[in-house]
Amino acid sequence: MAVELNASASHLVLIPSYNPGAKAYDTVRAARRQWTPVWVVVDGSSDGTTAGLEAMAATDPGLRVIVLPENVGKGAAVLHGLDLAARAGYSHVLTMDSDGQHPADLIPSFMAASMAAPACMVLGKPVFDASAPNLRVQGRKLSNMWANLETLWMGIGDSLYGFRVYPVEPLRQVMHGRRWMRRFDFDPEAVVRLCWRGVRPINLPAPVKYLRADEGGVSHFNYLRDNILLTWMHARLLLGFLLRLPLLVVRRLRGG
Repeated sequence: MAVELNASASHLVLIPSYNPGAKAYDTVRAARRQWTPVWVVVDGSSDGTTAGLEAMAATDPGLRVIVLPENVGKGAAVLHGLDLAARAGYSHVLTMDSDGQHPADLIPSFMAASMAAPACMVLGKPVFDASAPNLRVQGRKLSNMWANLETLWMGIGDSLYGFRVYPVEPLRQVMHGRRWMRRFDFDPEAVVRLCWRGVRPINLPAPVKYLRADEGGVSHFNYLRDNILLTWMHARLLLGFLLRLPLLVVRRLRGG
């Protein structure tokens, strides 16, 4: 396959993966058709996909598989990949889930937007179809409302959608400076804290697909646990917002 046409020395695709089932193989193949390199961080998976992904990497120099011995959470897995990416000289990563929900065919356009504005983060704004659970669609509206309040409406189109391009160094600095952002709270807290640092969002529409179990869909979302985690996260962020409010107001008045 001619994926090397989109080979990059600055931007890589980073896929955290925890027990995604066989859909992970399709996701990685689709990403590799669009970009080089692709890195997968296996977050302590126990579903047998680790061996399959390593076998794929053994015959594909554009694919790297990093295996964590135990499950540490999505945010922690992404941070592990960010640290390795920084050491290898990469400046940006596009994160996407391994379960087939995210549109691999949009990788080149998201990367192009990032290369045109490298100081920004490029956020996917989900376009839902009939497969989207209404409870999830409505619930994210509340998270988006809080995220926009906490940033004085800097323009976060969606706080939860994990298909996005981050500048590596600002995100590493944010994450190494605190103990949270290691699990389901990673995506929304990352965009809020990056906005606080002056990293502006660029929003691009991107379809999201909620796969049924018979289509290979796997979900690790726990409604009670993860919503408690998000509530605690927004409580922390609201306090941080109030402490930063004068600075944020000045920045907004200056158009920043």
